[in-house]
Amino acid sequence: MIPIRFGVACALVGAWLLAGCSTSGPEPTPLESFKAEVNPKVAWKASAGESGAFIFSPGIWEGDFFIAGTEGEVQRLDGRNGKRRWRVDLDVALAGGVGAADGLAVVGTSKGEVIALDAATGKVRWKAQVTSEVLSAPVIGDALVLVRSGDGRVAGLDATDGTRKWEYIPTSPPPLMLRGAFGLTLHEGHVYFGLPGGKLVALTAATGALLWETAVAIPKGDTELERVSDIVNDPVVENGQVCAIAFQGRVACFDAARGTLAWARNASSIGGLAASDTAFFYVDDTGTLHAIDRASGGSLWKQARLLNRDLGEPGIVGRYVVVGDFEGYVHLFDSEDGRIVGRLSTDDSPVTTAPVRVGDRNFVVQTRGGRLYAVTLR
Repeated sequence: MIPIRFGVACALVGAWLLAGCSTSGPEPTPLESFKAEVNPKVAWKASAGESGAFIFSPGIWEGDFFIAGTEGEVQRLDGRNGKRRWRVDLDVALAGGVGAADGLAVVGTSKGEVIALDAATGKVRWKAQVTSEVLSAPVIGDALVLVRSGDGRVAGLDATDGTRKWEYIPTSPPPLMLRGAFGLTLHEGHVYFGLPGGKLVALTAATGALLWETAVAIPKGDTELERVSDIVNDPVVENGQVCAIAFQGRVACFDAARGTLAWARNASSIGGLAASDTAFFYVDDTGTLHAIDRASGGSLWKQARLLNRDLGEPGIVGRYVVVGDFEGYVHLFDSEDGRIVGRLSTDDSPVTTAPVRVGDRNFVVQTRGGRLYAVTLR
């Protein structure tokens, strides 16, 4: 597998991960002055524990945040002020974010263990085992806990006791793949996720039966590295369509029920896909932020003032596109034209995951240094 974040040039072929390794690519673009139109202020902050070689993001349920770090500590924080409601030390190496819903807070480990906690108390409800490390936050819903493991398998676990209801096993995985916190989306009884090699898959949540699969990207090139074309976002499912973006491939939308293509355009990203009512937003391999029309995929604007700053996954907060960079800056762009309108400095460590939105004026980001920042826009 090829680990991502901190630049694709940092990749190491095989099943190893180098965290924070240096690259010899182009120099990051220095930050320029701009006219501030919105003032992001830190309302409170907390410590989640360092991410190490993994990517962590907070879960949110009933207005509270659930956070974790690689050393095994899980916490529930009051969403109003960041005060701790409970804290547990699981004494295991956690490997991804927290899934929180329906009275559960669920985490996964580097050895494939899935641990479900009571969201009210932090007590362990059950434990289960999947086939390899759990790099993305489990998804909870429809009486299931859905877990994607690092080998591409997806398991549907009973939310009550963790017993396995079904398992999806991909066929013929490519010899090289990206290694990242690529998750899945549960929507109206269906599970959507991307695979190494550019395939998008839809399953029936209750049984794990295959509904359809289709190609977002078709691997091209003479070498295995050139042919890497993995889907890098949790699929966006709205208004009867499911949309995804691939590294060295395309961004495309399909009919959510049948998998038929609505539109596609060439694109490449390792930072995922954000959506507003009218547009999609993604960061390409150079650090250019793109806005494209949701209905057709046509280009709306591009913003190239942050080239080679290893931008993370974008998110939408109100009218703004919010994205972090490798130095811990969080940048805000006007979603209508892409101009930079605000900026916030965190703890100098990379911000790679999308912000967790709380209404139209508030959001939370978690840095790789393990700090959680609750931000209010003024």
